[in-house]
Amino acid sequence: MADPFEKLKDAPRLLMEARLKPLQGQRFQPTGFADLGPARFKAYRDDSPTEMLLVESPQSVANRLETVCWDRANGKLVSDLDGMPYVQVNRPDKTPLTNSILESHRLNSPYILEGKNDTVLKMLKTDVAGMEKGPVDIGKLACTVFKYDANAVLHGVFLAKSELAGGRLRMPRLLSGFIEASDVQDAASGGVKNDHVDPSGDTARGFGNVPFHRSEFTAKQLVAYFNLDLSQLRGYGLGASAETFLTALALFKIRQFLKSGLRLRTACDLDVDGELKVTRPDGFTVPDEKALAGLLKDSVAACKKEKLFAEPPVTTVLYEEK
Repeated sequence: MADPFEKLKDAPRLLMEARLKPLQGQRFQPTGFADLGPARFKAYRDDSPTEMLLVESPQSVANRLETVCWDRANGKLVSDLDGMPYVQVNRPDKTPLTNSILESHRLNSPYILEGKNDTVLKMLKTDVAGMEKGPVDIGKLACTVFKYDANAVLHGVFLAKSELAGGRLRMPRLLSGFIEASDVQDAASGGVKNDHVDPSGDTARGFGNVPFHRSEFTAKQLVAYFNLDLSQLRGYGLGASAETFLTALALFKIRQFLKSGLRLRTACDLDVDGELKVTRPDGFTVPDEKALAGLLKDSVAACKKEKLFAEPPVTTVLYEEK
C-alpha cells in the first residue's frame, strides 16, 4: 500500500488555508478580548497599509479542533477515532465529569492531577522517571503523552507539577490555526433591551429599557490558516505508525472543523468558500474525509499492535477535591 503522506516526508511544515465567507449576509463578529476588544492591526502589501482583523485566535481554533473529536450527545469520541487514548474523569458516583480531550490544559487539567485520586500523576511520574535533573528527554515525554492522550501531542501540553521533573515537562503545539480578515470595515449597530412592564425602571437592578451598541465587521477576504509542524513531529521519534496517526488526526480535525465547526458565535457563522488549499509543500493534496477515516482506523490498529497506546485506551479516574 502506498504511503499517503510520502510527499510530506522531507517537508518541515504542512501549510494549508481555506477562504471563508459569512453564511448569511456580509457581517461577522470577531473574537474579542476583555481589555482590548477586537484585535485590529495593519498589514503592508506593496508598501500600502491594509486594515486587518483577527477573527479567531490560535487558542480558540485549537479548542475548536479538539471539540470536533467529541460526540457530546453520546458522551464519547466520534466513531472515526475509536481506540484513541484519553483520560476520562468521573465524579465519585461514577457519572462523567470531563476528560482530557475537552480540558483546556489536557493532561495537566486540575481534575486529572489535583484531586484525591492520583492515579494519572503516579503513572506519569513512573514513565518520565530520570528527568528530575538534566535536560528533558523530549522523545520520552512525547511517547508518554502519546500513550495516555495522543491528542495532546498535537496541541501541546505543559505538565507544571513539581513532582514531574520539577514542572519542566512542556511540549509545544504541532498543529495550530487562526482566522484573519483583510480590508475590513466597521459595521456598527445596536439595539435596546426592552422592559414592556416598566421602561423607566432601575437599570442597575435589571429593570427598564437598556440601549446597547454592537461592533461587527465586513471584509474583502476571510481566510483560515493551518500549520502542522512536521519537523517537530519527526523529531519526537515516535515511529511511522504514530506519525501516520497524528498526521491523519490533524487533517481529520481540520476537515471536520471546516465542515461543521464554523459557527464561531451567534453573529459569526461562516462557510468555506472554495477548497482547502495546501500552500506548502507543492504537490500534496489533503485526503478527503473518507480516506482520512480509513487511515485513522488502520493507524489506530497499528499503534495498538505496537503497544504505543495505553491498554485499555481510556484511563478513568474519579475526581474529588483534596
